[in-house]
Amino acid sequence: MKGFYSRKLHSLLGIIPLGFFLLEHMITNFSAVEGGPEGFRDAVKWINSLPLVLVLEILFIWLPLLYHGVYGTYIAFQAKPNNNRFKHERNLRYTLQRVTGIIALFFIGWHIWQTRIQVSLGNVTHEGLGKWMHDIVTQPFYFTIYLISVIAVSFHFTNGLWSFMVSWGITVGPRAQRVSSYICMGLFVIVAVMFTWSLFVFRGIEFEADGTAMLQTLKTFIG
Repeated sequence: MKGFYSRKLHSLLGIIPLGFFLLEHMITNFSAVEGGPEGFRDAVKWINSLPLVLVLEILFIWLPLLYHGVYGTYIAFQAKPNNNRFKHERNLRYTLQRVTGIIALFFIGWHIWQTRIQVSLGNVTHEGLGKWMHDIVTQPFYFTIYLISVIAVSFHFTNGLWSFMVSWGITVGPRAQRVSSYICMGLFVIVAVMFTWSLFVFRGIEFEADGTAMLQTLKTFIG
């Protein structure tokens, strides 16, 4: 019974609030696509102007993320995939959910270290995050890691959303689960494309240290 409620809480936190945080993060990054360096800087400034932002981060991001990550790792290593016996789509997604969860855990921890903690340490300002990210993703090794990771995170969230609706009794019956599967995989494509598009824009737009535009060449797309 204890394990049942632990899994329910793990599933719930993956959607609320962590799913909302992921989507907010996606929209913030995509502001660089729509508004260039100034758009991204304004989005970051708005988020950090929220009252009690540190308290909100601790309660609705860091603590849920800690529980979801630690318990999710336990679930992943307890998993017994049966893809060798049953090569069905759900079995493949079962395995991918756990693999992408491990990737997501390490990537998010690393990304937090590279951004949020560096801001807290005074190594970069909120206004300079655009240039900071530009400098990171213009390195081919880091760009490859980010590209693989954002796709893995996108799948983990959207496939987890499908599992959440099944386990919480929202989608009951084969037809409802099949339709929700199409919707969630469609959402996966949208989220993955928006994150990937943002990466290429951060890679191609140069920022000044204060976050204003220095040269908006989009070198990646030009070649």
